[in-house]
Amino acid sequence: MISFQKFTEHHVPKIDKHLSFQINSIEAPSILKEAMNYSVAAGGKRVRPLFLLAVLDILKVEHCEALTVGSIIEMVHTYSLIHDDLPSMDNDDYRRGQLTNHKVYGEALAILAGDGLLTYSFGELSRLKTVPAEDKLDLIRLLSLAAGAEGMVGGQVLDIESERKLISVKELETIHINKTGALLSYSIEAGAILASADEKTKKSLTDFGYHIGLAFQIQDDILDIEGTTEILGKTAGKDVASEKNTYPALLTLDGAKSKRDWHYKLAILSLRDITKEPGLLDEMATYIVNRNK
Repeated sequence: MISFQKFTEHHVPKIDKHLSFQINSIEAPSILKEAMNYSVAAGGKRVRPLFLLAVLDILKVEHCEALTVGSIIEMVHTYSLIHDDLPSMDNDDYRRGQLTNHKVYGEALAILAGDGLLTYSFGELSRLKTVPAEDKLDLIRLLSLAAGAEGMVGGQVLDIESERKLISVKELETIHINKTGALLSYSIEAGAILASADEKTKKSLTDFGYHIGLAFQIQDDILDIEGTTEILGKTAGKDVASEKNTYPALLTLDGAKSKRDWHYKLAILSLRDITKEPGLLDEMATYIVNRNK
């Protein structure tokens, strides 16, 4: 079995190359494509497309358009970061160690770059050539749920409305299931669709995505306290300064770590319904809870 490190080293350059190819192929004003590519090419862990590819690996399926679908998810994720960094949202100056999009191109073009990435993504899904029509519709429908008002956008609204208010852990969980977890879970669901997985396998992967998505966000909250701006590539300590509801704020730092580890354990247990042997998804889950940025 290939290690997660080798898997990453092999696939991330391919993902980066495909993202560049996709954006450069768009017929649009050059400054718009430049702004879109600025944030897409800023690096990042490429966790979402890697999750999709890892699902195909665990199910022992190869798909010629997996890279395209994975790159589409990364574009939607990048759009959300561009908008999240805006002064009217989280007001961040740095992302992935470089100036945020609006700091370089201005707010108007940053908003439009995000819009361009989001809408292009749905068009790309509709143009998939080897995916059956029914599966293609599922990919489009589920992405609209994960990225829209019933998912990421709705979660962002709940997050904004909860600022400087005391909310429950359950309410915080609802925010993060939607704001962060929905798109991450979608990448896992998309892999299952491309692999033509049976319903039992899809359910196990959906459970895995739910728990690892929450573990991912809890670790983000922990890193906002324990990390540094230099390592994180974004402003550390911002959640505390803006009095945001986070898992450490509601549960203490140790309580947040316990909650993270609990979701991690349940995520791993979900995988044992698919295969008894640990694989890439296990390694990725471990990476999620142990990462330092």
